Amino acid sequence: MNAAPSCVWHASADEATWAQDAAAALRDALAQALARAPRAMILLSGGTTPAPVHRALARLELDWGRVVVSLVDERDVEPDADGSNARLAAESMLAGAASAAEFWPLRPRDVSLDAAVAAANARWRAASARLELAAVVLGMGEDAHTASLFPGARGLAAALAASDPYAAIDASGCAGAGRWPRRITLTPAGWAEASTRLLLMRGDAKRVVFERAMNSDAMRAPVHAALEVPGVPLHVHWCAA
Repeated sequence: MNAAPSCVWHASADEATWAQDAAAALRDALAQALARAPRAMILLSGGTTPAPVHRALARLELDWGRVVVSLVDERDVEPDADGSNARLAAESMLAGAASAAEFWPLRPRDVSLDAAVAAANARWRAASARLELAAVVLGMGEDAHTASLFPGARGLAAALAASDPYAAIDASGCAGAGRWPRRITLTPAGWAEASTRLLLMRGDAKRVVFERAMNSDAMRAPVHAALEVPGVPLHVHWCAA
């Protein structure tokens, strides 16, 4: 695959190698950030695709007590409900040595979506002086959405142009949103602050979607926005299986 200047392509032969290579890149990003700042943060994606990477990362040696783990996006559900990215992240990542990390949920219990967005943005601003955003881990759906930026979602244009790191999205009618159309999502302004940006993908079908998205625009293929943000390149970690 010919990568765009803002994209670095990493292909792995199998899932195990893919997970280990991506985890090693994230571990390095966190270690480098911790050498520069008192604390470092990593933002994880939900779903089943990144779980092997999360588990591999959690097994690596790191000063986990100085790490903050949070999320790229969250559904408007309680933290322990089906569909909660917080629940999935805790199950796949916050285990063993990595359980010493501090976890910041995006949608706390009994909090409205708008209040959750406001709280996440306020917390981000308050922590910025003592905490470096080491890495953002993005995924991509078959509709070319990333985070909870869905093509056709209400609020998409505003989120893409936002100056705050998080925004609310209503993806009602968007097939990729499933049963949870109301979301809080990271914006391009948020992932622009990351020292490392990764996109995790598996399978030939996703590869084709991404190749098309590279030649599209962020309104039709929101993952394209991950290529448009200046600064560090997007590292795409892909395996066929």
